[in-house]
Amino acid sequence: MPFADSKYVPMVALVTAVFLWASSFIVLKIALAVYDPMVVIFGRMMLASLCIIFFLPSLRKQKFQKGDFKLLVFMAFCEPCMYFIFESHAMLYTSASEAGMIVATLPLLMAVSSRFILGEKLSQQTVLGFLLAVTGGIWLSIYSSTTDASPNPVLGNFLEFLAMCCAVGYMTILKKMTARYSAVFITAFQATMGALFYLPLLALPTTVLPTEFHPAAAFSIIYLGIGITLGAYGLYNYGMSRLPASQTTAYVNLIPVFTLIMGCTILDEKLNTIQIFAAGLVMFGVILSQDHRSRKKPKLAVNPIP
Repeated sequence: MPFADSKYVPMVALVTAVFLWASSFIVLKIALAVYDPMVVIFGRMMLASLCIIFFLPSLRKQKFQKGDFKLLVFMAFCEPCMYFIFESHAMLYTSASEAGMIVATLPLLMAVSSRFILGEKLSQQTVLGFLLAVTGGIWLSIYSSTTDASPNPVLGNFLEFLAMCCAVGYMTILKKMTARYSAVFITAFQATMGALFYLPLLALPTTVLPTEFHPAAAFSIIYLGIGITLGAYGLYNYGMSRLPASQTTAYVNLIPVFTLIMGCTILDEKLNTIQIFAAGLVMFGVILSQDHRSRKKPKLAVNPIP
């Protein structure tokens, strides 16, 4: 069996994507400690857009299908445009670990969207896995500690939840688009739209432009632009094109676990015994939610958009 056709390749791609996403909470904290949120987001989007130049030969072959352009614009408006506005400001008020935990609400939100918009059926095993994973995520959040880095965690966590609502819009449209467009094309479209969206926001009176160069913050923006905007989104878009949306979003529950681990090792955040058990519950829920009986073949039969 060719390596590219292995059922484990999309799974590895998704795990790698969510690991990179989890690291973005840590790196974003570092960048926002120095630079304005609009500067950080525009910088990462512009870097990702510049990297698209290397993929232009293959992107030129991609043709828009009738009616898809508006959907692709709406998808990009949800994420990265509005998503990063909410998330970047959330990181000003809450800790990296808590923000990562709020992501655990996404699979349930997406499961509802997959059921009523995409028409995907949810097995009892998948639903049970979701419930266990989200319970673990909530458990993690309840026993997290407040630090000087999270002056208003309630507001920050609410902004992160709004970001998750934007992510639902993105993933819902993404699932339909992956049946017609490559992961590289969709990722390139997102990065370009994000750069165009945030460019005029640099001129806002509230935006503080950088006056000094800070190596750690600058490297963080480079990492966010190349490693996350291109790497993580590209891998997730690929995984989404190979598996049902109700299963791919379950991997998002690993983000709070990865974020807590990195928060402990990099930001010196503490992980108590209860949180360790809660993290284990999240991982068990993700594994349980992968109902292989409902998994599609690599060639997906996605309902066409009217």
